[in-house]
Amino acid sequence: MADRYSDPDMGSWNAKITAEFRAGHGKVGGVFADVPLLLLTTVGARSGREFTTPLGYLPDGDRRIIFATNGGQARNPAWYHNLLAQPQVRIEVGTGTQIEEYVCTATVLTGAERDAFWNEQESRAPVFAEYKSKTDRLIPVIALA
Repeated sequence: MADRYSDPDMGSWNAKITAEFRAGHGKVGGVFADVPLLLLTTVGARSGREFTTPLGYLPDGDRRIIFATNGGQARNPAWYHNLLAQPQVRIEVGTGTQIEEYVCTATVLTGAERDAFWNEQESRAPVFAEYKSKTDRLIPVIALA
């Protein structure tokens, strides 16, 4: 199965969303128009190269909660493996008038805390239930702080 690093269409799609995000100071159209969006930059676990991925998130005080859905594929997305290897990541969050950049530490959530955020995201964005139904893996939930 292709991931965003080996699938030229997904890489191109992510690049377009990233460019639109930066040009619009965090505002984008299409499927992400009404979704809180951030840009996550990880360092490749094998390559050492930086990769930037647009992701929807849930705000939680000073934290931002992200979900390694990979569209419901059988394996976790490459960015998840990268942040496991190097939990210090960079994020960009738009305010509508500017982009704020933060260095964060990624922490994989477990148990009741993980489940509560997953359930909240599923209620806000029903497509997450579809992602869950497509895979047997427990989709990781990650806090960025």
